[in-house]
Amino acid sequence: MKVAIIGCGLIGKKRLSAFENDDELVACCDTNYKLALNSNFFLNYKDLIDKINCDVVIVSVVNKYAKEIVEYALNNKKHVLVEKPMGMNYNDSLSMFNTSKNTNKKLYVGFNHRFHPAILKAKELENTIGKKIIIRGTYGHGGRIGMEKEWRCDKKLCGGGELLDQGIHLIDLCRWFAGDIKSVFGKTKTKYWDIEAEDNVFMWLKSKLNVDIHLHASWTNWKNIFQFEIFGTEGYLKINGLGGSYGKEILEYGLKNGGVPDINIFEYDEDDSWKKEWHHFKNIINSKTPDNSIDGLEANKIIKAIYKSSRKNKVIKI
Repeated sequence: MKVAIIGCGLIGKKRLSAFENDDELVACCDTNYKLALNSNFFLNYKDLIDKINCDVVIVSVVNKYAKEIVEYALNNKKHVLVEKPMGMNYNDSLSMFNTSKNTNKKLYVGFNHRFHPAILKAKELENTIGKKIIIRGTYGHGGRIGMEKEWRCDKKLCGGGELLDQGIHLIDLCRWFAGDIKSVFGKTKTKYWDIEAEDNVFMWLKSKLNVDIHLHASWTNWKNIFQFEIFGTEGYLKINGLGGSYGKEILEYGLKNGGVPDINIFEYDEDDSWKKEWHHFKNIINSKTPDNSIDGLEANKIIKAIYKSSRKNKVIKI
């Protein structure tokens, strides 16, 4: 498959590292020539798309610029993988979603957390813990010196802060395990950094299947953390860590036993989520399987409701 990458930073390089033997990077684009990858390099994305013959465009840019690039690629008959959060807001994602349907090209939103080995194992086991009743999730890190000056903290470039950064992964996983969300109550807070965007977000969600969900995403955790817990009527699934600085990826699987539960532990040493997601995306392109653009759209709809809830201090129905 012939692939172009627009946005050659950390995530662009992660996407490149997931390529398979039949994939070829034919061009890349970035506003910083020092980030050029080993291929034809462009400073302007329109020049790349107009001049290079490729099957897929990977868009891994600052949120503000995702929509215009994605839609230009779709309108030029390219399949697109765009990194979450699918633009700056719900309106961006809705426009991209509609463009994809109008052009009949696949638009995939990068949610690699679904492909982490502990999360895939939890998905495999979810029906054994009975009816799901509660989900809890925490995701956070402690930022970096000077982080307040980075694009990630600039609301004009991102549309928001930690909710769009790490919070969206928690939201996507909740939809995957608990189904569509029917109401939210949220609080966005700026507790530490001198920025307009939120550095913390607290979320209380209820799914249409009546699963109660409590989530916290934070840039003031100071030590990287990922925890995702699913409780059912017959047992539970607890995921800790994502590998690397987030700690070893571990799934604890417990089933009720009239007292101390029967517990099994699964440990994973390798994060192959990027490779698994890329392979999944290629299968979508090569088949009639629907893409996941609706997941990106729904996640941004929930985020829109959380911001509204925080402003109005009330539950918002979706």
